[in-house]
Amino acid sequence: MISTYSVSLGCPKNRVDTEHALGGLGPVRPVDTLEEADLVFVNTCAFIAPAVEESVRTLVSLVDEISRLPRKPFLAVAGCLVGRFSAETLAEDLPEVDLWLDVADVASWPGRILRAPSWRGHAASAPAGRLLSTGPSYAWLKISDGCRHSCAFCTIPSIRGPLRSTPAGVLVEEARLLLQAGVKEIVLAAQDVSAWGKDKGRNLKYLLERLLPLSGLDRLRLMYLYPAGLTDGLLGFLRDFGPPFVPYFDIPLQHAAAGVLARMGRPFARNPYKVLEQVRRHFPEAALRTSLIVGHPGESEKDFEELCDFVRQARFHHLGVFAYRPEEGTLAAAMPDQVPDREKEWRRDVIMEMQAEISEEILAGYVGNRENILVNAPHPEWPGLFTGRAWFQAPEVDGVTYISGPGTAPGALIEAEIIEASTYDLTALTDAEG
Repeated sequence: MISTYSVSLGCPKNRVDTEHALGGLGPVRPVDTLEEADLVFVNTCAFIAPAVEESVRTLVSLVDEISRLPRKPFLAVAGCLVGRFSAETLAEDLPEVDLWLDVADVASWPGRILRAPSWRGHAASAPAGRLLSTGPSYAWLKISDGCRHSCAFCTIPSIRGPLRSTPAGVLVEEARLLLQAGVKEIVLAAQDVSAWGKDKGRNLKYLLERLLPLSGLDRLRLMYLYPAGLTDGLLGFLRDFGPPFVPYFDIPLQHAAAGVLARMGRPFARNPYKVLEQVRRHFPEAALRTSLIVGHPGESEKDFEELCDFVRQARFHHLGVFAYRPEEGTLAAAMPDQVPDREKEWRRDVIMEMQAEISEEILAGYVGNRENILVNAPHPEWPGLFTGRAWFQAPEVDGVTYISGPGTAPGALIEAEIIEASTYDLTALTDAEG
C-alpha cells in the first residue's frame, strides 16, 4: 500500500484530478506528514499570478522540508503550473522534483508515476479508482476539461486546451460509484458546465436526463453556468424535473456594463438583467451566485457605477469579486487604459461591502424556517457542533450552517430550524421544536 501526502491547489476540477490520480495508483493510504509518505503529490494552479505564486511557494516549502528528512519520498508535481510554464522550464529551478505531470493527459498521471525510473514504491495491484477527499456528504463530478471560449483576460484555454467533454456513460458510472460510497450531493464542475457535449453533438440536458434519476441522489448542483447556456429549454426541463436538482445557479457574469463585457470578449451578448429574470421566471425561489471582475482595462467610473447598481438590484445570495490582474499572453494584458491597482482594490472593496449587507439581509430571512441541512463534518473546536449546508449553500465557496442536536452526524441530511444568521453563515438546531 502506498502512503500518500497530497496538496491540491486551486479549483474543484483540480481536486477531482487529484482524487483520480491517487485512486489510480491502487491501494493507497493518505497520511498527514511528509515523514510517513512514499509519495508527495502536488496539483498546482496557475490561472492567475497569485495562484502561480502560491504554487511556487508551496513547492519551495515542500522541497525544503523534504530535504531535511532521513528518507526522501517521491515528489510528483502536476497541474496548471506545468501546463503554463512547461516541465523543462520548471525543472531548471526545481531539480528536486522527481516527476512533472502536464495537464494535457490527466488520465496518464498514475501510470507515469508508477513507471517513473526513480519510483521506489509499489506497483499497482488493484483497479483504478478515485480517492475521495470531501467526506461523506458531497463530491465533485468534473464533466469536461478545457474551454471553448476566448475571454480576453483568461489563461485557461492556453493551459487546458479546447473543450473536451467526458462521455455521458463514463460520468453516469462515476456518479453511481460516488452514490454507492454514500455521497448525498453531487456537484457538477467544468470551466463552463452549460457547454458540456457541444464538442460531441450533445447538450447538457442529455447528460442531466441520465444523472438526475440515479438512485440515492439527494442533491444535484450545477456550478459555472455561462449565461448563453441558460436557455428556456434547459430551465424548463430542470423546473419540471424538480428534486434532486437544486435551484441554485452559479452564473459567472463578470460584469454588467455592455462596453466592459465586449472588451472582455465574453461569449454572449446578453443583458445580465435579462439572464437573471429568465432564471427567476422559471425558479422564483432560486439562489443566485456570480463572480465579477473590477478594474478590467477600459472600465470607467461610469461602468463601475453601473456594476454597483446591478449588484444592488440583482441581490445575489453569494458573490465573489476579483480585482483584474494582467496575465501574460492574454489579450487584455496588452489593452490600453489599464486601471491603477489602488483603484481596482478600492472598487473590489466597495462591492464586497455592499454584498455583505445584501447577504446578511437574505440570510436573516431564513431565520425561523425549517430547512434540510446536509452535515459535512464536526466543528474542530466545539464538541457537539457540526458544519453543514442548506440547499442554497454550495460547498467550499459559500458560507456554512452550524448545526447541532439529535441525529446530527457527517453525511446526514436532516431537518433543522434556522435560529440565527450572520453575514455569511447560519446556525440551526435539529431539536428546536422539542
